[in-house]
Amino acid sequence: MSNAAACATRLNYAREVWEETGDLPGAVRRVMQECRVGRRQAYRDLRRARRLKGPVPIPDATISFTVKLSRRLVRQVRAHAEATDRTISDLVSRAIVAQLARSGGRG
Repeated sequence: MSNAAACATRLNYAREVWEETGDLPGAVRRVMQECRVGRRQAYRDLRRARRLKGPVPIPDATISFTVKLSRRLVRQVRAHAEATDRTISDLVSRAIVAQLARSGGRG
């Protein structure tokens, strides 16, 4: 499970526990035990979970996908990622999704 998926799963569990108990010390113990996290992480998760209005969506698992690009394009992508404080994966994913939407999902 990816880090993002594990975090979302923990938050959803913490939200359920909080709704069931409403007791912070008891909820912390349950989250620590069930999610195998430390006390601080359990408190953090419960603090965030208490503000949630609904479950957090579990993100899709990611895999590596290798492509060959020109050096110039790679430099541009890296520079843009750094300038916008995004990851290269995020930029590329958004670009591909936008292209697929424009083409109606056709290859």
